[in-house]
This record gives sequence, structure tokens and C-alpha cells, in this order.
Amino acid sequence: MRLDQRGDSAHSGVMTGHQDDFSHLDRAGRATADIARNPRLAVNVVVGAGIGLAWLSLAAMAIRGAEARGSAPGDTLLHGLPQMPLPDFLERFFAICLSPAPLDAGIGLRALALVLMWFLMAIAAMLPSAAPMIRTYCEIADTARIKGEPVVHPLVLVAGYLGVWLAASMLFSALTLGVHTFTAPGEIYDPVLGIAGALALLVAGLYQFSGLKEACLKKCRNPFSILFSNWSAKPIPVFRLGVAQGIWCLGCCWALMLVMFAVGVMNIFWMALIGVFTLIEKQTTGSLPTRLAGAILLVWAGALLVVSL
Repeated sequence: MRLDQRGDSAHSGVMTGHQDDFSHLDRAGRATADIARNPRLAVNVVVGAGIGLAWLSLAAMAIRGAEARGSAPGDTLLHGLPQMPLPDFLERFFAICLSPAPLDAGIGLRALALVLMWFLMAIAAMLPSAAPMIRTYCEIADTARIKGEPVVHPLVLVAGYLGVWLAASMLFSALTLGVHTFTAPGEIYDPVLGIAGALALLVAGLYQFSGLKEACLKKCRNPFSILFSNWSAKPIPVFRLGVAQGIWCLGCCWALMLVMFAVGVMNIFWMALIGVFTLIEKQTTGSLPTRLAGAILLVWAGALLVVSL
């Protein structure tokens, strides 16, 4: 990698190490300018706010779902949480996502709502595990900025990463619609859901032992070598780098996301558990957590299949 690569410094996505004088601005203006020229602070604020808003939205949706189900695991705790009044469009969005019945929404509206729901789940559960990648990029970018080199804002990298999960959310929403198509309306414990959940657990468990899983995990655990060797001072290559990192992350976690079909797509406790496990899995060097989780998923799949048949 050469940190002295020259890009189009006039591009809005590229920043240089030049420090402008903002002393003529008022306090609010100086604070805004400091955030704008400090990519590490800006990306932390945006990513942190995105994760927080995703969890708040999913928590509100989970509370609405607990009211509809009434007796699913974890619903007792959710019933005790205060229910905040929400705008009509959010109530409508939650109703479409939580009900397998078509209601009066067209297939296009239902698909769009499910894509957004899965994307919120990806932001909440998967984006925190991308923190090492984002931090590593910021460290390399800081070194380049100190040398006065042009640097692409880290949010361009994050956008590429999230673009992969948005595409994955479309696939997960299609699977959700497919399962709901064969589910009897109003039947929470429909055998079809049990069989689909068992198959999802089986796939997730087997994948934990696969070579592809291990290869993707190695890429996610060592972002420095990839970012350093593919460094660029132009936005498009950095966006593609984010896409590549997103693909490796999806390769690690897509099967774990299928677990949500077994526990309920809006089971917020399992979402949090998957998010924590993903973070731990990417931070550890051994394969014990990965294989232990795979064994548990396989046993769980067998038990659920027996109960559902």
C-alpha cells in the first residue's frame, strides 16, 4: 500500500490533512466544524446513533409483538415495559412485520416492510461486530491525514458494508414471505413454522463446522491486512472495500441469522444473543466458540424437528 496515493481531493467524500481555521465561527459552528473534520468522531456518532435507533425500533416492535402473542418466551418481561405512543406509520409498519396474515397490505408493501425489519436487525446485531474494521480504517486514515494525504471518509466504508446487509435483508424477507405463505393465518405454533425453524437450525449448525465459515471468520478477524493492502484515496474503491468486508461478514453470520426463523423473527433476546456471540466469535482466535455453537444448534434442530413432526 502507498499512503501517498493521490485521489481527487475536490471530491466531497475525500478529506485532506489540511486544518482550516474556524475561529471566526460561533461555539456551535466550531463544534460542528470539528465533527466534520474529525472522521473518527463523525463515524462513531453516526454508527452509534444508527445502532441505538435500530435497537429502540426493534424493542418497540417486540413489545407490540408480545402483546399479540401473549405467551412466547420473554413476553412476560416485555409486558412490563412501558408502551410509548408511536406515529401511525410506525404502528402500521409494525403490524405488517409482525403478522403472517396479509392484512390489507399488498405484497409490495409487505416485502418493503420486511426488508426494513431485517435491515434493522442487521444494523442492531451485526454492525457492532464491524467496530474493529471501522476502528482499523480510522487508524490508517489518521496516519494518512497526518502526512497531509487525501482520505476518504469512513462512512463511505460503512455504506459499502451496510449495502451488503441490505441485499441480504431482501433475501431474508423473501424467505419470511415464503414461510408465511404456507402458514395457517393466526396459528402461532403452526407445524410448518416448526419444520422451517428446525431446517434453519440444521443449516446454521452444519455451517459452523464448514471451511467457508472458517475462511470468512479469518478475514473478519484480521481487517488490518486487507484494509492496508487495498488502501485507496478515492471513494469508489473504498466503497468496494466496504462491500468486500460486508461479504466476509455475511459469510460468517448469514446462517446464524437463520436462527431467527426458529425463535421468531422479532425475538429481541435472541437478536441480542446472536449479536453478542458474533462479536465474541470475531474477537477470539480459537474455534471452540464456533464449534460449540454448532453442536448446540444441531441438537436443538433435532429436538425441534421431532416435536414438529
